[in-house]
Amino acid sequence: MRITRRVSSGMMALVLGFATPVLASYEAMTVSDGGAITGTVKLDGTVPKPKGYNLTTLPDPFYCGRISDGQGWRILQPFNVGPAGEFRDVVVYVEGIDRGKPFDDAGAPQIEAKDCLFLPFTTVVRDDQSVTVVNMDPVMHDIQAYETSHLGARVLFNVPLPMNPQHPRNFKDRSEIGLYHKHMAGPPMKQLVNLSKGRRIFMMQCGFHVYMESWGLAVTNPYFAKTDEQGRFTITDVPPGTYKLSVWHPYIRTVIEQTVTVEPKGTAEAGLVVLAPTGRLYANEVLDHEYVRYSVTEDAKKEIEPMIQKQGH
Repeated sequence: MRITRRVSSGMMALVLGFATPVLASYEAMTVSDGGAITGTVKLDGTVPKPKGYNLTTLPDPFYCGRISDGQGWRILQPFNVGPAGEFRDVVVYVEGIDRGKPFDDAGAPQIEAKDCLFLPFTTVVRDDQSVTVVNMDPVMHDIQAYETSHLGARVLFNVPLPMNPQHPRNFKDRSEIGLYHKHMAGPPMKQLVNLSKGRRIFMMQCGFHVYMESWGLAVTNPYFAKTDEQGRFTITDVPPGTYKLSVWHPYIRTVIEQTVTVEPKGTAEAGLVVLAPTGRLYANEVLDHEYVRYSVTEDAKKEIEPMIQKQGH
């Protein structure tokens, strides 16, 4: 099997998206002799630094701050990488299949605003499919969704995310909300993802909390998978043939491809290696300097659940 890597001028993170030709249509059929593609994705090199946001300048510092590093900074690590380089939560997909197994139409993918994060960080959708976004927090969020393009971003939708009415609103002091941990779903907001011709990538961000971001990839066939904790993936019911297997992560600027051949009822193994990007990937990269603390009492800090390990930092 051959692995090819090339720099793509149309894959700049945050600004540009794939210009891959989109198939006109996809035909669902029974795949009686289909095979499988399994494998791993690894990140080779030093894991990039995370993003850092000073919460003293952003709304809801007490509630969102309880999921900070404890000293006033919110950490967002876009790269979920295991100790042996296992690249987790990246999308692996197959190009060039226009007939095969049906899409799983069990329902619209759901994204949750929880602990001032959009979860999951990456989502796979079918173009012209809806996504459902739910606010689990006791603070206001909204969703500003954009598709990426060489012409700049285009707004897909911009709607508020209402809270669950059972969340308390009568805190004597806003710092008390930092001690409140209960999650309850607000009314679900269902929005259509309808990308411009040839565009594949969209992103969502909260207009109140800039560190809340989630990325999506629109696919033209159901042959895709996200890597698990071991960086492994499996794609099933693949019609026999030779295909291009690709990896997608919103902050990888190189195209990672591998050619695989699937035999009837066989299993093709793939090992994809992503070179870790170097240099500064984003303007708000975490810096080494003194942190700014909240004006929260030491007793109150003892009650705040330490969550930094859940941020991957």
